[in-house]
Amino acid sequence: MTDELFMQRCLELAENGISSVSPNPMVGCVIVKNDKIIGEGFHAKIGQAHAEVNAVHHVIQKYGDQAAAQLKGATVYVSLEPCAHYGKTPPCADLLIKHEVAKVVIGNLDPFADVNGKGIEKLKQAGIEVIQGVLEAQCSQLNRRFFTRITKQRPFIILKWAQTANGFFAPLNPEKKWISSALSKKMVHKWRTEEDAVLVGKQTVIADNPKLTTRLWTGKNPIRLVIDRNLQIPEDKHIFDGAAKTIIFNELKSAYSENLQYVQMEDMQYYLPQKIAFQLYLMDIQSVIIEGGANILNQFIQADLWDEARVFNSPSNWATGIAAPAIHGLITEVVEISGDQLVVYQNWERLRRCTTRWTGVMVTTDTTGSDGRCAGTSMETRSRH
Repeated sequence: MTDELFMQRCLELAENGISSVSPNPMVGCVIVKNDKIIGEGFHAKIGQAHAEVNAVHHVIQKYGDQAAAQLKGATVYVSLEPCAHYGKTPPCADLLIKHEVAKVVIGNLDPFADVNGKGIEKLKQAGIEVIQGVLEAQCSQLNRRFFTRITKQRPFIILKWAQTANGFFAPLNPEKKWISSALSKKMVHKWRTEEDAVLVGKQTVIADNPKLTTRLWTGKNPIRLVIDRNLQIPEDKHIFDGAAKTIIFNELKSAYSENLQYVQMEDMQYYLPQKIAFQLYLMDIQSVIIEGGANILNQFIQADLWDEARVFNSPSNWATGIAAPAIHGLITEVVEISGDQLVVYQNWERLRRCTTRWTGVMVTTDTTGSDGRCAGTSMETRSRH
């Protein structure tokens, strides 16, 4: 189990980049000598040093003049295949060869055209032993946003809403009425720090006047995306406050000023989810949370353009209201949060033999698909750069 334990540490390190490396993948690296970790690192920010570079620098900082001797013959664990080409940084495979490591253990392959096994081949040609596929499913799950964007040419799409115990999503009249608890709301703000963008429709902005920021959690604000076909949202709403970059999809104009951008689209009444998804791909937006309203959520569900759904179920009951969306997928997590029940669904299409979490217990689920891979593990990726 030694390889798995050190790869698990790579995953823990990699996750530190969740809010800052997009549209690159999250990557962690651990360097081991005589069964002891001598250095570790992760990809902290797009355009900056990769995980392997940071791990090697960690060894140099710790051991000084003895660093070269420590690195020679060491084993390197990395959650994604080391790059083999010059992008914004030099090839990591060359760095490992330079320091004469003995073995490299890899979680996921990177078949981007400029890598596509070339990193592994470089290492092998230099006489370095390579082991691949260690905790592959877990590594793929961590980078499901990255893999989805590359393989499907669209962002990873998360649906989020709260509903009453009797299935209502919002009041019939345009009033603001909370369903979920204060702690659930705080969790949503944390989620926003982890994704590139948050999307809502015109009616949600008019009725709720949301800020769509992360004011209840420390971290970056997501890009605010708003669908307003005929530009009917009043200018006194929070989305125009400049607190975060805001993009408004509409049929009337394209314009840009400071943190506000208008993107004109044609015939938004047809195939809107598909058009939005591809536009976000072109903008290098790797992940998006769709927070409402019910009409927008239902459109993405009906188009089968979603990867994950996070639904808060409140114990409260309403006499009337707008019906909550109906979602069908694999339930992978159920959590009690301050009286609410959070249920997380995965789109069946994305899953096959995935290790998933069910109320804190790890289970294995066999789902549809023919390639034998887990969520997001189709491996046609873009190289880190």
